Amino acid sequence: MQQAATVAPEPPPVDAASFTYEAVIGLEIHCQLSTQTKIFSSSSTQFGAPPNTNIDPVCLGLPGTLPVLNEKVLEYAVKAGLALNCQIAPYSKFDRKQYFYPDLPKNYQISQYDLPIAQHGYLEIELVDDKGMPRRKKIGITRLHMEEDAGKLVHAGSDRLSGSTYSLVDLNRAGVPLVEIVSEPDLRTGQEAAEYAQELRRILRYLGVCDGNMQEGSLRCDVNISVRPVGSKTFGTKVEIKNMNSFSAIQRAIDYEIERQVAALKAGEPIVQETRLWDEATQETRTMRVKEGSSDYRYFPEPDLGPIEVSAEQLAAWRAELPELPAQKRHRYESEWGLPPQDARVLTDERAVAEYFEATVVAGAPPKLAANWIMGDITAYLKEQKLAIEALPLQPAALAELIQLIEAGTISGKIAKEILPELLSQGGSPKTLVERKGLSQISDVATLEAMIDEVLAAHPNELEQYRAGKTKLQGFFVGQLMKKSGGRADPKLANQLLAKKLNPGS
Repeated sequence: MQQAATVAPEPPPVDAASFTYEAVIGLEIHCQLSTQTKIFSSSSTQFGAPPNTNIDPVCLGLPGTLPVLNEKVLEYAVKAGLALNCQIAPYSKFDRKQYFYPDLPKNYQISQYDLPIAQHGYLEIELVDDKGMPRRKKIGITRLHMEEDAGKLVHAGSDRLSGSTYSLVDLNRAGVPLVEIVSEPDLRTGQEAAEYAQELRRILRYLGVCDGNMQEGSLRCDVNISVRPVGSKTFGTKVEIKNMNSFSAIQRAIDYEIERQVAALKAGEPIVQETRLWDEATQETRTMRVKEGSSDYRYFPEPDLGPIEVSAEQLAAWRAELPELPAQKRHRYESEWGLPPQDARVLTDERAVAEYFEATVVAGAPPKLAANWIMGDITAYLKEQKLAIEALPLQPAALAELIQLIEAGTISGKIAKEILPELLSQGGSPKTLVERKGLSQISDVATLEAMIDEVLAAHPNELEQYRAGKTKLQGFFVGQLMKKSGGRADPKLANQLLAKKLNPGS
């Protein structure tokens, strides 16, 4: 008699509601390169020109035209790849990416597909916690490739095609050079993603290859996001988010989408692979379209452009032109100059500010004091005047001189702040200004003692109250002394001498 086969019991149903989920996030960032002309033609890339004036037969896709690669585009792309620790391909090529839309006159985009100019890199992000302690994390870069931009559609009566009465096309942007930078799915939170985008922008601005102006579309970010149970190695269903025009919007859109996807999974609802838009007004994402796959674009090698070969000599020359980058500066400011991480982050956000700070230190100012002046009074002045630090009349050497005057006891911090507005608006030597206005700090003991005697003699009632136990009146006498000296009394010495006069015999 044949024995019945053993049937394994069915596994219990998975309770999705019981899981703790994590997000898996990757970013695709399009960066407009700061070249004067387009990637394959000589038309201007100037922003804000009248519609359809920065155009030519090549970017219009007219018959019989041939593209020619702008050499500056290749240089900027390679430098960006080097700054992102990428491997630069000795051999790469362009491809045609087919799609049909009114903003693309040729009905295809020249891009790079399987042989990009750079790949396998990383950048380091740094998040500072509430206690000022940095947390650093390396985010992988999958690839960086060159491509041309499309034009711009303006829909009348609606912000999107659906619902509009007619559409206008401006082809000024068609053919503007871009690099697309694709990250590995190493990001886990909206905060990490926003910091990654900001750090990438810093690097590109330090290089001078992209101005990073999101309001003008110079830097555009798409987010790919899925969620999965913590500990799982399998990716969830990916959703793409578009239409984010600020770093805070990137963080808010991701935070919303994580919450939306987790709620759907816990409710037993499927996640649809799609492209969604971030709606700034409602602070939520909404469906835009079902996502295309790479096969929908029918890539094939661009027949009108030859392959790109970057020689070892050329690569070495471009590498030698790279500046010190933000992360390197942050580490140096903390390790060599002892600055707190938060100070280092603020000072390195813009290359021009970092260079101003470094020049001030080289001129003799203690790093922390220089940092305090730049991050405080000087930054406030620049914001108020809508001025870039490069245009500031107060030179770094003059700021160092002002700080040295305080350190030497020649002037007080109070006097320094009084003369700072004139220095900020007119420049010049702080030492000369102090001498001209007679603002040198009074540090002579005999002179200060004589002033203290006069102050005490002028306020006998307050002096009697102080000696009767109302010791808080010492601040009153300090104020009167500073008033009498025009703010020039050495505060430390004046307090010491005043204390002796107020408490004779102690």
